[in-house]
Amino acid sequence: MIYCKVCGKEMPVGAKFCSNCGARISTSASEEFQVGADDLVGRVMALIHEGNVRRVIVRNEKGNTLLEIPVTVGVIGILLAPYLAALGTIAALVTKCTIVVERKE
Repeated sequence: MIYCKVCGKEMPVGAKFCSNCGARISTSASEEFQVGADDLVGRVMALIHEGNVRRVIVRNEKGNTLLEIPVTVGVIGILLAPYLAALGTIAALVTKCTIVVERKE
């Protein structure tokens, strides 16, 4: 899936510009991981520390987005704490999650 970095609208594969706001669409690769609730926080932290991740999206078993973390170079330490607290809460409420990772190409 490709999302506009400006407005967040989902774009068709191969689009060069956003049909909603007109912003140029940069290319990135997307991966999905199925994880259990007990491994959710650790897996997201490991992905963030890899360095080439743009966005992490956590979805429940039905495909609903529970949390979306925009990962930039400036998001470290104390700025990441609220997201980790939310991940801990999500892990307590769900049994399985899908982590969608958007990487820079």
